[in-house]
This record gives sequence, C-alpha cells and structure tokens, in this order.
Amino acid sequence: MTTAPADSTGTLAPAYGDKVIAVETAGSEPIPDAERHGSPLQLLWTWASPNIEFATVYIGVIAVLFFGLSFWQATAAIVLGTVVGAVTQGVLSLDGPRFGVPQMVIGRFSFGHRGNILPSAANGLVAGVGWFAVNSVSAAFALNTLTGLRPLPSLLLVVVAEILIGFIGHNFVHTFEKYAFPALAVIFLLAGAWTFKDADLGGGGTGGGIGGFLLAFSAAWGYAAGWNPYATDYSRYLPRTANKLKTIVYPAVGLFVSVAVVAVIGAASATIVAPKDATPTAAFTGHLPGWLGDLVLIAIILGAVSANALNVYSGAISIASFGLNLPTWLSRSVLVVVSGIAGTAAAWASLDDAGAAYEAFLLVIAYWVAPWLGVVLVERWLQGRSATDEELAARLTDRSFTNWPGIAALLIGVAVSVPLFSNQEDYVGYVPKHWPSFGDSTPLVGFLLSAVLYAVLRRSKGQAASAGSA
Repeated sequence: MTTAPADSTGTLAPAYGDKVIAVETAGSEPIPDAERHGSPLQLLWTWASPNIEFATVYIGVIAVLFFGLSFWQATAAIVLGTVVGAVTQGVLSLDGPRFGVPQMVIGRFSFGHRGNILPSAANGLVAGVGWFAVNSVSAAFALNTLTGLRPLPSLLLVVVAEILIGFIGHNFVHTFEKYAFPALAVIFLLAGAWTFKDADLGGGGTGGGIGGFLLAFSAAWGYAAGWNPYATDYSRYLPRTANKLKTIVYPAVGLFVSVAVVAVIGAASATIVAPKDATPTAAFTGHLPGWLGDLVLIAIILGAVSANALNVYSGAISIASFGLNLPTWLSRSVLVVVSGIAGTAAAWASLDDAGAAYEAFLLVIAYWVAPWLGVVLVERWLQGRSATDEELAARLTDRSFTNWPGIAALLIGVAVSVPLFSNQEDYVGYVPKHWPSFGDSTPLVGFLLSAVLYAVLRRSKGQAASAGSA
C-alpha cells in the first residue's frame, strides 16, 4: 500500500496515478502529492450519474402516493430538501484536496480516533449494505421487466457488475460515471418529457398537509445528504492546488440537478394510473412507448450500477477508516467484496416488499446523517479559527486524540430526536403521535440539537483545558 506522507513533495513516481484499469491499492491513509491528479470537473458527473436512477425517481413517487402531496407540493419539498443536502456535499468536498483522506477519516476531528469508529461503522452499514441493497433491487426489477429473467438471477447479475467496479477502485469509478452520465441524462430527459405529457400535474394531494411536506422534505434531504459521508472519498486524489470554488460548486450542482430533476419526474409519474399489480419499475415505465420503456429499463440498470459502484466503494473505505490494525490481506478491494456480499443478502431479503422498505430506509438515513452532519459542520467551522492544516493533519493520525463532545452530541441528538419526532410505519414518536401535522421532523431536530450541543460542549472542553494548563 502507498505509505508516503500526505505532505510529500511529489518527487516520487506515482504507482497508481491516473491509471484507469488498475486496482487501487490505497486504503484510508493520506494520498501523497505524487499520486494526486484530476480536476474538480470530474466531481460533476461523479455526483450526477449515481442519482439518475430509479431510487431517485421513487423519492417523488412516495411524496405523492405515500405522503399525500400534490405534484407541486411534492416538487417544493423535493427541491428544498435536495438543495440543503447538495450544498453541504460541496462544502465537505473541499477537505479532499486539503487532507487527502476519506470523509470518515475526516470525522476523527469531530469524534476522536476511537469515537469515530461508531459513525464509520454506521456509514459502512448504510452505504455498503443498505444503499447497495436498495439500488440492486431496483436494477433487478428493471432487468426482470426487460428480459423476463426471474428477480433473483437478475439481482445476482447486477451485483457482480457493481462489486467489480468498486473492486477496481477510485479512477475506474470516476471513469465509469463519466461515460454513464450522457446516456443516463438523455434517456431520463426523454422519459421525463413523455411523463409530463401524460401526467396530471394538478393531481395527487390526498391530504398530506404540512406533515406530508415534512416527510417528503426529510426523504429528499436524507437522500441528498446521504451522500455527504462519502464526499471526500472522491475528491481526495485532487491536487492541493485544485480550485476551491469549483471543488464546492461541481459536486453540489451535479448532486442537486440530478436528484431534483429525476425526483420531480417521479412525482409527475405518480399522478399517472399504473398497470395493475405492476412492479415499481414497470409502474414507472407503463405509460411509455415500448422503445422508450425499454431504454428507461436499461437506464435504471445502468443508474443503479453507477450508484452502487460508489456505495460499495465508500462502504469499504468506511470500514478501512476504523484505523484498526487489519490483516494485510484484508485490503480495500477485499472489503468491497465483503460489503457487496452483505448488501446482496439484504437485497435478496427485500425483494418482496421493496417500496415500503425504501420509504423507511430513506427516513432512517436522515436520522443519523443529520446529527452527524451537525457535529461535522460545527467542527469544520471552529477548526478553521484555531489550527493550521499541518496541525490538523497530524491530529488525523494521532491514535491518542479524543473528542468526547462530538460523540456525545451525536448520540444525544439521535437519542432525543428519534423517540420524540420520528414518524415511521413501525414506530411513531411522541410528537407526531399527538400532533400529526408535525410529520417527521427528526432530521431537522437532530441536526440542530447536535450542532448546538457540540458547540457548547466543545467550548466547555476548551475552557477546561485552558484552565488546567494555566
């Protein structure tokens, strides 16, 4: 594995560099300057392609069919939720060129070296198992509809491709997303135009109200912000000199436009009567002419593979970010395979009730990501005023570094927001149970509570440390 320090001068010949057909050997350690390459532009398609897929379509579908919103209400909730998650994606991406490490390693600033294992494990589970399963199921249904092949064999064919891309690694992932992007964009825009032609844009609106709006907002935010824990995984190879504004704008725009447009198409499709007993993918393509329906099914498969290439890659990187002394054979590429196998098992188990499973999963993502994000953003703001990049880089590899306020704020944020404000099919919190109009405000409450609590606790910790050294 590459072991050169993050501040290497760049005089060493790169072993990996910009090679595309080469298995990446780096894990969670800092990427040396000699290996840095690429430009921020690649972040545009890397964050656009994975969202031009059926899981994104379903955000709009559930906003209308499950949350009872009209098309226009659903559109407002989707756009608002997506823009919030996209902006933070851009901001977090800045730390890739700055430190050269994955996003979960950056989390050591907020949670300490050992405390960071908890959010890293959560992200490994959500990315490598949860999201991998969700997207693999949609691709399997699309392949089943397209070819008539049974769902399980369809699933197995899809996951092999997904695991292979993640196994090869960073450069191949970026290249795959680059070439998938134009095909996905053209097909989904054609499908969108046809869908809007047949849609009843004044339809929907079965009484979702404010509660339904908050549910849809949380689902959209959860989906967009669900990528935030991966942000620097795909910007860490950029040179330190990469343009900062472009490093923010390209991932934010790629994420926002792709999610907002495709989810709004999904909301429009939900106003069209679907064929009886159709699978979710067949319901989306049922009103399309045969040639376009087949193209969309192919695009759904390609989009799912695009998304899961990132999910299985980042799931493995999250596990590598634990900082444990793992056996040398348990490399990043092997962890991709392990994560993919676990995700495949979860996908198999959810084939029978994919719609309900996805609705619950979208909300649960935001339950942990929002408090995590609150802590991480506050830490990022505070550290810019108190330490140099050299001091911060040393902190990332300091196994003795602890930061109890971060883990405390995260756990308290989750422990308070979920029981009080969650609104799930299997569990309704105290507030929505007594005041249904609150919908599901768990992510918003969790984010604000953890952010404020962390700011207070961290300041108290700093004052105590100053007093102790006086």
